Amino acid sequence: MHIDGLLELHDLAKQRARTYPKQRFLYSALAERQGRRFAGIVGPRGAGKTILLRQYALAHEDAFYLSADALDHDDDPWQLLRVLHEHHGFTTFLLDEIHFLRNATGLLKRVYDFLPVRVLFSSSVALSMHASAHDLSRRVQLLPLYPFSFREYIWFKTGVELPRLTLEAIIDRKWEPEHLRSGYRFADYLRGDVLPYALEEPDALQILRDTVETVVARDISSVSRLPMDELETIRRLLRFVGRAGVDGINYSSLGRNLGITKYKAEQYVGYLEQAFVLHRVLPEGTNVLHEPKILMALPCRLLYRDLDDAIGGLREDFCVSALRQAGLRFQYLKSTRGRKTPDFLIQGQDDKLVVEVGGKGKGREQFKGIQVDRKVIFAHQEVPDSKRLPLFLLGYLA
Repeated sequence: MHIDGLLELHDLAKQRARTYPKQRFLYSALAERQGRRFAGIVGPRGAGKTILLRQYALAHEDAFYLSADALDHDDDPWQLLRVLHEHHGFTTFLLDEIHFLRNATGLLKRVYDFLPVRVLFSSSVALSMHASAHDLSRRVQLLPLYPFSFREYIWFKTGVELPRLTLEAIIDRKWEPEHLRSGYRFADYLRGDVLPYALEEPDALQILRDTVETVVARDISSVSRLPMDELETIRRLLRFVGRAGVDGINYSSLGRNLGITKYKAEQYVGYLEQAFVLHRVLPEGTNVLHEPKILMALPCRLLYRDLDDAIGGLREDFCVSALRQAGLRFQYLKSTRGRKTPDFLIQGQDDKLVVEVGGKGKGREQFKGIQVDRKVIFAHQEVPDSKRLPLFLLGYLA
């Protein structure tokens, strides 16, 4: 494409950004970045990566927005960036959907080494960018853009920006009244409003269903080169995880139920985790024989079960998503035969915390014999009581 055409598309992208006045929380971290190291935004399709880059272009005159899928097959991205820098003065390039470029890793290396510019890029094919991260580690930092945390959802839905809470503040009940007052929105959040496009699209789950299929059929296929029959097994794996309970889902159970080896189950789950569809939670301790517990990213479980049937799994999915977004170290507690245990062990700076996740009737039976510094129940309820804290408060960690 001719430079004039790219400049026109750049201006149109900035105009589009004006229709989105609110910014994802990650935007401020990008705007404040210093130094030469490039930044790559990776996350599930529909998380808002394109809008974020366009908003950046609107706010920075020296930044040029370029969607990689707008280039013609015979375009040379290196020459285009060089001309845009040397003849038009752009010093920051916003490369959207960079996986559409041939040899994106080679382009980033060349730009870093030979042009005095910065690059912010996005990719929906997180799998390929994670694979490239080892080659680019000195030059690029990958930043995840997840679906909304509950705190960010409240900001986009109501315009109220509540302060973050630390885990210690939640446990010590040091929150503001507004944190609790917003809890009635948690049900809508779990039903699908965790997805940014749910604010505009009435059938967000159908979009999510199409997105997950794209992950399997295009993203995993392009990165792994798996044959069609193995892609169908991955679809079966997702259906099995989505329809089963959350306990006992690991490589062994997947292998038994799908007729595949543990190695294949581990490989498929790894692809799906890097594509932000599944979560792996490692067991407490260092015994390599203990396999990870496998959960789903919110709200993927609703693609396979209705809300009332899936609510127990959704609670644990939410807990893991919230802890992961907050950057906390946690593991699941592996139960012994015939004995129930709490769900997760969280490693704090100075102590260990055991967390049980459940509904309003959840009690403290699971804590018997567990020796840690603190124990807490997060229950699916809107107000705290003497034994339980509302589960949605974990959504204020990020």
